[in-house]
Amino acid sequence: METTSVSKFLLPFLCFALFSSILVVHSAVTYDSKALLINGQRRILISGSIHYPRSTPDMWEDLIQKAKDGGLDVIETYVFWNVHEPSQGNYNFEGRYDLVRFVKTIQKAGLYAHLRIGPYVCAEWNFGGFPVWLKYVPGISFRTDNEPFKRAMQGFTEKIVGMMKSEHLYESQGGPIILSQIENEYGKQSQLLGAVGKNYVNWAAKMAVEMGTGVPWVMCKEDDAPDPVINTCNGFYCDKFTPNRAYKPRIWTEAWSGWFSEFGGPIYKRPVQDLAFAVGLFIQKGGSFVNYYMYHGGTNFGRTAGGPFITTSYDYDAPLDEYGLIRQPKYGHLKELHKAIKMCERALVSTDPVVTSLGNFQQAYVYSTKSGDCAAFLSNSDSKSAVRVMFNNMHYNLPPWSISILPDCRNVVFNTAKVGVQTSQMEMLPTNTQMFSWESFNEDISSLEDSSAVAITATGLLEQINVTRDTSDYLWYITSVDIGSSESFLRGGELPTLIVQSTGHAVHIFINGQLSGSGYGTREDRRFRYTGPVNLRAGTNTIALLSVAVGLPNIGGHFETWNTGILGPIALHGLDKGKLDLSWQKWTYQVGLKGEAMNLASPNGISSVEWMQSALVLQKNQPLTWHKTYFNAPEGDEPLALDMEGMGKGQIWINGESIGRYWTTTATGNCNGCSYAGSFRPPNCQLGCGQPTQRWYHVPRSWLKPNHNLLVVFEELGGDPSRISLVKRSVSSVCADVSEYHPNFKNWHIDSYGKSEEFHPPKVHLHCSPGQAISSIKFASFGTPLGTCGNYEQGTCHSPASYAILEKKCIGKRRCIVTVTNSNFGHDPCPNVLKRLSVEAVCAPTAAN
Repeated sequence: METTSVSKFLLPFLCFALFSSILVVHSAVTYDSKALLINGQRRILISGSIHYPRSTPDMWEDLIQKAKDGGLDVIETYVFWNVHEPSQGNYNFEGRYDLVRFVKTIQKAGLYAHLRIGPYVCAEWNFGGFPVWLKYVPGISFRTDNEPFKRAMQGFTEKIVGMMKSEHLYESQGGPIILSQIENEYGKQSQLLGAVGKNYVNWAAKMAVEMGTGVPWVMCKEDDAPDPVINTCNGFYCDKFTPNRAYKPRIWTEAWSGWFSEFGGPIYKRPVQDLAFAVGLFIQKGGSFVNYYMYHGGTNFGRTAGGPFITTSYDYDAPLDEYGLIRQPKYGHLKELHKAIKMCERALVSTDPVVTSLGNFQQAYVYSTKSGDCAAFLSNSDSKSAVRVMFNNMHYNLPPWSISILPDCRNVVFNTAKVGVQTSQMEMLPTNTQMFSWESFNEDISSLEDSSAVAITATGLLEQINVTRDTSDYLWYITSVDIGSSESFLRGGELPTLIVQSTGHAVHIFINGQLSGSGYGTREDRRFRYTGPVNLRAGTNTIALLSVAVGLPNIGGHFETWNTGILGPIALHGLDKGKLDLSWQKWTYQVGLKGEAMNLASPNGISSVEWMQSALVLQKNQPLTWHKTYFNAPEGDEPLALDMEGMGKGQIWINGESIGRYWTTTATGNCNGCSYAGSFRPPNCQLGCGQPTQRWYHVPRSWLKPNHNLLVVFEELGGDPSRISLVKRSVSSVCADVSEYHPNFKNWHIDSYGKSEEFHPPKVHLHCSPGQAISSIKFASFGTPLGTCGNYEQGTCHSPASYAILEKKCIGKRRCIVTVTNSNFGHDPCPNVLKRLSVEAVCAPTAAN
């Protein structure tokens, strides 16, 4: 009876205990000096930036899954104020801007999220992510101790945090968000502003923490971030970074995977060996959170690119390319790095390292615990020489500028400089899609002054954004000049010269409706001067200047005060009376283009004008022309792009959706190749000199219908739309370049006690994309081949069996593996020489495709 009573008494508690044991208890995310703690467990976290507006919702799941497969734990994104609140108090969270859907997609994949609210983002994004209406709030001053700005910033931050809380998306609520950022890269501005900058930092931190998200807040590049906010590092290298308090973890919010491109500049590539080395250095020195900026860069659709002059492509040389395809070897090599780091996790988060010098530029970082865990990082920061070091009574070869990771303090599982994964060569291949007949519509330049669309008449020159409010890239500045019939240039003398000083990004000069010339600034120097002859006539002449913005500034101190447009002076030189200053004449202004006002980019607006056959327009190479055609979607699922090589500069729409700005201006730079070894800076590794900076423009498949897709192009300069074509992005060939083990080791690793441990011989792994197989071996050489993928050449040592072995193993297969040993190639083609196998295999669609 007594036992029964006790059982009845305990039963509810036993049931409660059993019920509790099957629940996942979520608590606030915390941190200590070692790492973030999630549910009480320290974690080494690998993260990658994927920006939801730079891709389409139908891409999100695939991008996030590829990131997970690449070894990522966290997806990081900025929150873009200007797309979410395009006008004050009116919000947009639809389509590409559906932030909740994006975070829930991360959660569905089983990954964490880092939400960088900012709300200033920089990010090569228009106006740094600020909505342009913010500039016109009375009394406002951006990013300082200014009440109107702080009210607006707090309002938007509360809006985002409230949305996340209502959807239970913070880790403390069972959601994926484990970290948030307030402000962004403010340190230099804070120093310049002094006390008001410091006050603003303290206010922003306090405001964010008081929102009670249950997760830590960070401030990147903010050395004096106040507790409990964590200061974090951005850069190509962050191994020298330490937080401002000993009890905060080392977090790297932006490990730059490459660099952005600007129209007229080259394409920048960061070698994966250097990126892996940088991450290895950070982890070996106690770093616990690394985020790749970018892991997928994507596309600056519409007019979202800032800068100015930032390209529509935001590829960033990321592990996932602009189209969402895996970029090899960057993706695969980093995946192997992440595996190696995770094997060391328990030791890394449990203890401090013991650092030992192994040479002038070589060190060992050893993490050893009482429970028996041991992980070691052997680094060689010499950018020129490989070395052989002794560690734990064993010899290890360290290539230049590399780290070897030993999860058991004995066996090397990864070296940052030894790339064992294949390189994929991507090509833009023709599709079977034909553009139907082109039709065109010309902007009527001759009637600009008489147009009812002219919005403003004023004496003097007006700043562009104050007039357009960034509703269009285009603003017309129009005036007239009377020329007397006695002017000497009308009787065969030298033509007058027009000089236009502009603070805009580009300007097109029209004299009496005819294009007279164009001028352009650069990202470094937006102020430029156009100088050119003008063909004036006796009587009244119309001078129309089309000022073109190529994205608003995204960085700088109080950039809301920066000017854009034609601010003068403007003058005519070479008249009989000398110089004629036009700056303070009466000017009329027209915002945007007639085609924009008539919505010609939309399927609903194209019938508002009469279109003509493009052939008639092309004979005149007419500038400021709208072109339209229709096309059917190609079969398959390869990513698509428009080849715009035959065009000049303008904008593109498909079915009313804006692809973005195009500009086929030629890239200039120093494209002489690069070495992975040594401190990386973008000018070190440039590609594409002498070619258009951007020739291809991403067309999301989700924007297409099976048939009758409307393509509209606005061309500023001229161009030939009949040369535009739809292409598909596909793997054309795959390469691998793998060294054998050093002959001195004879494939054995011998310690000082005579014990030995056999290594598995290295192997070449080749694989084509789904739906493809290896159709031929373009190059194969076991020996001392030269060059890189796409440009291999035989060296002085070459095994004659190379091609036959690769063809036998690989032809007709999607995947193949070849062991890199002398025996596999019949005999040693050059004894006592370190050899490697270099292969380029051609991938082609299988018969079923």
